[in-house]
Amino acid sequence: MTHSIKIQALSIEGFAPFGEVICTTGHDFFHINDAHTERYHALVETEISGDAVAGISIFRNIKTTELPFTISMLERHPNGSQAFIPMQAQAFLVVVAPALDDHSPDLTQLCAFITDGSQGVNYRAGTWHHPLLTLEAPSSFAVIDRIGIGHNCDVFQFPTPIYISN
Repeated sequence: MTHSIKIQALSIEGFAPFGEVICTTGHDFFHINDAHTERYHALVETEISGDAVAGISIFRNIKTTELPFTISMLERHPNGSQAFIPMQAQAFLVVVAPALDDHSPDLTQLCAFITDGSQGVNYRAGTWHHPLLTLEAPSSFAVIDRIGIGHNCDVFQFPTPIYISN
C-alpha cells in the first residue's frame, strides 16, 4: 500500500525541525547603507564538518514536477547543511523527514511543503530531503553547501513509493 502525504505551505514554524526558511517575512532586520537597505542578518548559519569550506553553486533544474507525484528516495548530507535559494522567484516543493536512526529517515513523519517563490530553505546537516522538485523549468537556485573531501551524501531507497498530493 502506498503512503500518502499532503503538501502544506512552507512556514518558519512548520519547517523548524528540519532547518531554516530563508525569507524576509517573519524575520527582524536593521537598516544599512544610509537606510536604503533592510538587512535580514544571519538567517542561517552554514554547518560544515571535516576538511571543507562553504561553497556557492548554481543548480539549474531542467525538468518539472507534475502534481500529484510519487517519490521513492531521500538523501542527506551528514557533514554539512545545504541551502537552496530560488533565483527566479519560482515556487518549489520541499520534502523532508527526520532521522529515525543513524542510517534511515522516519517516513512516518515525512512532510511536504511548497514555497511561495520568495522563500529558500536551509537543510540542517543530516536532514533527510528529496532532491529539488520544481513546478517550472528551467529553475535556477543558488546553493550554499559543504565543498570538501570525504563522504557527505547518504541515499535511502523506500521499500514502496510514497504519494505526494496537494
